[in-house]
Amino acid sequence: MDCECDCSDNSNGQANAILFNILSRGESTQNEMNYKRVPQSCHCEKRRNVCLKTPNETCQVASDVLVKTMHFMKSLPAFQQLPPKDQLSLLQNGWAPLFILGLAQDRFRFEVDDIPAPSMLERILLNNLNNQEQPTMAGVQTLKACLMKFWSLDLSPKEYAYLKGTVIFNPDVPGLKASLFIEGLQYEAQHALKEVLVPLHPDDKGRFARILLAASTLKTITPSLITELFLRPVIGQTDLLDLLIDMLFTR
Repeated sequence: MDCECDCSDNSNGQANAILFNILSRGESTQNEMNYKRVPQSCHCEKRRNVCLKTPNETCQVASDVLVKTMHFMKSLPAFQQLPPKDQLSLLQNGWAPLFILGLAQDRFRFEVDDIPAPSMLERILLNNLNNQEQPTMAGVQTLKACLMKFWSLDLSPKEYAYLKGTVIFNPDVPGLKASLFIEGLQYEAQHALKEVLVPLHPDDKGRFARILLAASTLKTITPSLITELFLRPVIGQTDLLDLLIDMLFTR
C-alpha cells in the first residue's frame, strides 16, 4: 500500500533526538527503547496519512455495500454446501475483493483529506496507543485506479455476479478441504461469465481477458486499507472478521 520514501530525515532525526532527550530526561532505559520504536513522520506525497472527507455519509454507503456483499455470499447455494471451515477461509480471503467489486458496481465515489502530521511531542506521548495501520494516499490512489478499471468496462449486473463467483470460489486459499469442488465452482463461474458476454458484447472478443485483468488488480488493495478507511469509523475497535462471521452465519 505504501511506496519507497525519498524524504531525507537527517535534520529531522537530529531535532527529534534533542526533543526526546529533553522530554525523557530522568526516564528509564526502557522508555528510551520505546522511543526508538516511535514511527517517524514522512511528508512524501504518497505516504501521507489520509481520512475520508465526509466520513458520516461515506461510511454509511460503505456499510450498505458490506451488507450486500455478505448477503451475496449467503445467497449462493454452493457456498452454503461447503464445510464450515472452508466457508470461513473463503470469507477471510475474499471479503475485501468482493467488497471492492460492490463499490465498483454501485459507482461508489469518495474523497479524502490529509491527516495533519502529529508533532514529535504527540508521537512520544501517544506511543503505542494506536497500532492500526493508517490509510495512505498511495493506498487510496491504488483503490481509485482499480475502481476506474471496472468503470471503464461498464460491467452489467450479470457480469458482476459471475465475476464475484470467480473471486469467492478461490481454490488456491490454503487449508481448504473441498479445494477440488471449489475449483470446479470457479470454473463454472468463469464459463458462465464467458457465456454471458456473447449476447452482450458479440463483437468484443477480448472483453473476457480484460475483465480478468481488471480483477487481478483487486489483489493490490489490502484489507486493512478497506477496514481502516471505510469501516473503522463505524465498528470502532470491534474485530471486523468476527463481525463478518456473525453476518454470514447468523440466520
